[in-house]
Amino acid sequence: MGEPLGVGMIGAGAISAQYLKTLDSLSGLRLVAVADLDRARAEQAADDRQGVRAVTVPELLADDAVDVVLNLTLPAAHANVALAAIEAGKAVYGEKPLATTTVDGQRILDAAGMAGVRIGCAPDTVLGTGLQTARQALDAGHVGRPISATATMVTPGHELWHPNPDFYYRRGGGPLFDMGPYYVTALVSLLGTVTSVLGVGTRMRGDRHIFSGPRRGEVIPVDVDTHVSGILHHRGGAVTTMVMSFDAVRTRAPHIEVHGELGSMVVPDPNRFDGPVEIFTLGDDDWTTHEPSAGYIDGQRGIGLLDFAETPTGVEPRTGGRLALHVLEVMEGLLASATAGRVVQIATSVERPAPVPLTRLDSRPGLRAV
Repeated sequence: MGEPLGVGMIGAGAISAQYLKTLDSLSGLRLVAVADLDRARAEQAADDRQGVRAVTVPELLADDAVDVVLNLTLPAAHANVALAAIEAGKAVYGEKPLATTTVDGQRILDAAGMAGVRIGCAPDTVLGTGLQTARQALDAGHVGRPISATATMVTPGHELWHPNPDFYYRRGGGPLFDMGPYYVTALVSLLGTVTSVLGVGTRMRGDRHIFSGPRRGEVIPVDVDTHVSGILHHRGGAVTTMVMSFDAVRTRAPHIEVHGELGSMVVPDPNRFDGPVEIFTLGDDDWTTHEPSAGYIDGQRGIGLLDFAETPTGVEPRTGGRLALHVLEVMEGLLASATAGRVVQIATSVERPAPVPLTRLDSRPGLRAV
């Protein structure tokens, strides 16, 4: 059995609560330090956990007990924090997206390669029973050769519930960069790498009103497209149609639907770890629900960090940097296509991550050093 992996968390905002729950429940991961620009937030996270220290970012990066930096900062800071951690000789596992530009994402991977450390990146929902069961069914040929897919995410905007939604409407935000990583990561896992994209983008209005918290009623500016539609061409021949919107109210469309020569499959919400997989094949009278057959049972935010840590040296993690960079380029390519009005070729490519067997978290072996 290996020693628990020492985790230093940078960023103690809203998403950190979900990661802290995972860190508290898995013996193979040990939180040792927390840093945040708001010292009080770091202290609160540390005070609730025995042996965890609230520190500055430089102190965290210099701490020999920190094996991997969990980067939960705002998207605009992802690249700078990751590069600083790499320079300190730390592995990095971060929230999505990897960076706000493909150039910065490539800088992270290049620096990590030079330093001999590994990069991992959310979303890790793709490791849950929902998407992994869908992938197993697809690989087993239940719908035949994939022809097309649809991916739909519709919401009127996060300002309805988030007390500080500003970053959702700045560079690196919007529906595509916020929710797109879940969908594109799932689509690449199911259908393979993307070779070209065509996109269009619009925004309904130039500002938004905050509806909750102490800033209720405050008006914030919108600097990004808030409705993005696109077409993704996968190397294997399948074509995906995407709609990502902060401007619409509701939809009955499946989150993801895959169509093949022999049938169609409804894939559960890629922002969740579980959910039903439904298949309708030629000759059937109704949809059939497939029982979970692959993936982490009862997965939660941060399980990707455990999976990342257990990946043998020299093997690309399932939620590794190369996948995150490809997803980033696909999203940036869609926005570039919307601006230029033409098809954009995707330069990066990635093999589909290894599938996850049906696994209970308490059955995992000891962790290896990152």
